[in-house]
Amino acid sequence: MSENFWETKTLDEMSDKEWESLCDGCAKCCLHKFIEDDDAEAQISTDEAHPEEEIHYTNIVCTLLNTKTCSCSQYERRTELVPDCVKLTKENLKDIFFMPPSCSYRRLYEGRGLPSWHPLLNNGKKSVMHQKGMSVRGKTVFENDVELEAFEDYIAIWPVEDLD
Repeated sequence: MSENFWETKTLDEMSDKEWESLCDGCAKCCLHKFIEDDDAEAQISTDEAHPEEEIHYTNIVCTLLNTKTCSCSQYERRTELVPDCVKLTKENLKDIFFMPPSCSYRRLYEGRGLPSWHPLLNNGKKSVMHQKGMSVRGKTVFENDVELEAFEDYIAIWPVEDLD
């Protein structure tokens, strides 16, 4: 990989290795999110957010997440084991409305660059990200330890925070 490739290449021009390295490893994508729409009569899956809808992040995470390392314990098989797990690709990146504002893919897509705490800017280490509180480490509960119907009790605002 070339140095600072994210500054010289578009997302479409990146190799698979470069693309994968953009993930900051915060694990916020593993949080359960709910879309609130007061007018909706039934819960349905959605591929887009509408103006009348609000996305709520919770501190509930997938059981496959290693909450210490903030990485999936079954990364290669995650979409097979968890059908609702979304694999970000160059093709579906335009539909990332559900990703938090601090997501590196979202930041680059929106032209905001990588955050100062990103591992690519810190010798490949996640320690700055964890120290700045930008990962899920120490903030979550597993989905099998809660009643998902009571998701309102687990709504969190920290996932939408973005430092720079």
